[in-house]
Amino acid sequence: MAPTAEHPSLVQGESRPVVAGSIVELVRGHARRSPDAPAVESAGSILTYGQLWLWVREIAAALDEAGVGPGDRVLLRADRTPGVVAAALAVMSLRAAYVPVDPTHPAERIAAVVAGSAPVAAVHDRAGDAGRPPGADVPSIDVHGLAGGPLPPERPLPRPEDIAYVVFTSGSTGTPKGVMVEQGALANYVSWCGSLVGPGTADSPLFASLGYDLAMTSLWVPLARGRRVVTVAGLWDQETLFGERAEPYGFVKLTPSHARFFDVLAQPPLYRRATRTLMFGGEGLDPALVRSMGERLDGVRLVNHYGPTETTIGCCAHVFDNTRVPALPTVPIGRPAWNTRAYVVDEQLRPVPAGTAGELVVAGRAVAAGYLGGAGQERFVDERELGGAAGRAYRTGDVVELLPEGALLYLGRRDDQLKVNGHRVELGELRHHVLAVPGVANAVFDVVRGPVDSLEVFVLPSPAYARDPAFAAVVRQALADVLPSALAPNEVHVVPEIVFNANGKADPAATRKLLAS
Repeated sequence: MAPTAEHPSLVQGESRPVVAGSIVELVRGHARRSPDAPAVESAGSILTYGQLWLWVREIAAALDEAGVGPGDRVLLRADRTPGVVAAALAVMSLRAAYVPVDPTHPAERIAAVVAGSAPVAAVHDRAGDAGRPPGADVPSIDVHGLAGGPLPPERPLPRPEDIAYVVFTSGSTGTPKGVMVEQGALANYVSWCGSLVGPGTADSPLFASLGYDLAMTSLWVPLARGRRVVTVAGLWDQETLFGERAEPYGFVKLTPSHARFFDVLAQPPLYRRATRTLMFGGEGLDPALVRSMGERLDGVRLVNHYGPTETTIGCCAHVFDNTRVPALPTVPIGRPAWNTRAYVVDEQLRPVPAGTAGELVVAGRAVAAGYLGGAGQERFVDERELGGAAGRAYRTGDVVELLPEGALLYLGRRDDQLKVNGHRVELGELRHHVLAVPGVANAVFDVVRGPVDSLEVFVLPSPAYARDPAFAAVVRQALADVLPSALAPNEVHVVPEIVFNANGKADPAATRKLLAS
């Protein structure tokens, strides 16, 4: 389906058959064909595909003994270890869904995930019962404490309509919501995303929390292709991510905030040495950031990857390189994934003319099965409301525009249109101006509500400006020179770092706390 007079801002991804119905089927196939190939590398140790699949079967037998079956949900302590990778596959092999729980999250957040998921069991990579999530009064399986003995015959493979995992969205605006993703949607994603990183190797470092989409790409795409996942202990472990390797990674996925952090180090990464493909995701990608990375990106395939959790990790992508950085507000998010459609509509879901800003609504195989428990389902609509066939579609809340060449351009969130003292402020535009000030390496914004609202910006100076006592005043004046007074920040705070959450996104509340330290 291409843009028509009735659908002038509709973009259709390629229609492709997916060779497998689940990630379990793909990994089992690699274990049978290439049992000695490396699957997971951790602290220098290698777990082969044959060893991984044997461990999957052993964990699955223990979970089966604990009563886990099709349609159930199992809590997974989301440490970045080979045992947790095997455990996730074991849960899915029983046609159950794993629910990742990040052990670094606050107890209140973990309790909300436990209560909201109604699990029948928990599985972890910790000695004894130490890995059981707090409040989870269910059987708890330690992947290293298995009884052993003969294994039962392998069960039938998961079906495409089975739920593969439930990942809970941020609780910053209320109770976290569990997004249910089907096996078929995950298989479609890993097949499509694997095609983006180019032919040949697709090894990837796993360094983000398994409770977030950033890690899902780095975990399941390599395993779907029979390649290696390299676990990285720390989120900012530059040596493991970008140090010398016998062979470069097939791809590395970062948020733009990650890239800005690494870019201001005394020795920023030489990406062309570390990886064949650099994938950006999780935030709008500023072309100025790509240009600032310069020749360190020479020869590296670049991918701007877009997609809310509700669209199975990612649903659009734009492939480019550092010789073709567009002169646009952001790098385009490109075209939809395989078997996926993108509509650009107004608030009443009516199509907008091509080249006009509107809300992005995603339909097709990328769309998740909905929210666990039913809350918030109004974001999921029937594609017939958009003029298409019957099926689920998801209102992303993101504002995009269809470019003449058929790619989508991300313009920001609908809720980025803040009202500050009665004036509308576009945070995307403001961020563009702040990052254009010489010496600003990164920035995050916050609004303090009160009788008079205060729009504040926290700026991280590059090393050459870090000791300049007048830097805040310089930034304030530079913004006053280009912005109306009603839209310029009321306060400019210089901070020694921008604090990021577990998903690699800037956290203004945590960054503010640095002012008091």
